[in-house]
Amino acid sequence: ADNYRGVNAVRVLSSKKIFTLDTLIASANDPYLAGFEKLIPDLISSYEHYSGAGTAEKEAIRMLKGWNLSYGEKSISTTLAIQWGEKVRQLAFSKLSPGQRMDAIAFTDFMINNLTPEEKINSFRSTLDDLSRNFGDWKMAWGEINRYQRLTGEVQESYDDSKPSIPVGFTSSMWGSLAAYTSRTFDGTKKRYGIGGNSFVAVVEFGPRLIARSVITGGESSDPGSAHFTDQAELYCKGKFKQVNFYPEDVKAHASRNYHPGDK
Repeated sequence: ADNYRGVNAVRVLSSKKIFTLDTLIASANDPYLAGFEKLIPDLISSYEHYSGAGTAEKEAIRMLKGWNLSYGEKSISTTLAIQWGEKVRQLAFSKLSPGQRMDAIAFTDFMINNLTPEEKINSFRSTLDDLSRNFGDWKMAWGEINRYQRLTGEVQESYDDSKPSIPVGFTSSMWGSLAAYTSRTFDGTKKRYGIGGNSFVAVVEFGPRLIARSVITGGESSDPGSAHFTDQAELYCKGKFKQVNFYPEDVKAHASRNYHPGDK
């Protein structure tokens, strides 16, 4: 089925005929959110034809008018779009007929055509109210509320707003993000934490000698006491990659210790 991640992938990969490791990584981190190409103009149009909006809505709509539809850690518009988009999606789902199915592209048109301007604006007002209630201000940068946290290493991780976490700029693939990161709030949290998305990413250059870079979510160890529990977390959250050591001389140069059969 068509989806906005696919739309963005075709756009990005069609822009070049030849990729290097660096340009492929840059393409994988393309921040454009094609899922809002129709939704944000429709929200703005609803606002302009609805007289019940207040001062906060006016300022927030002005921000969205100037938004380039690209995610970013410091982007307030990303926060507004994602939080509002999730609300109107849920509202639109309630209007589907039993058994009715459609792909992401068609569902966007369904939202636009089956929600009233009042419903869209009321959902936007609710978004601003939620942010103000939870954080004291609706002007929240996306990275302030969209976080990566690994505390236990359990499959069902625990999350805690009072403990260290890392800002994440990218979003769910639902909106077109190639670097996918699906997040939500949990009982006892106001911030959002990742529950899905890219878990392992690698780029490989084939030739006489293999060259590759990779990154995984957090670290290879599930032991919170290990140095490798979160040693890749910052790289992952920033869309950066580490070198892959394929060859014996590379492994030896980066080894923390050597093991021989019989060693403890």
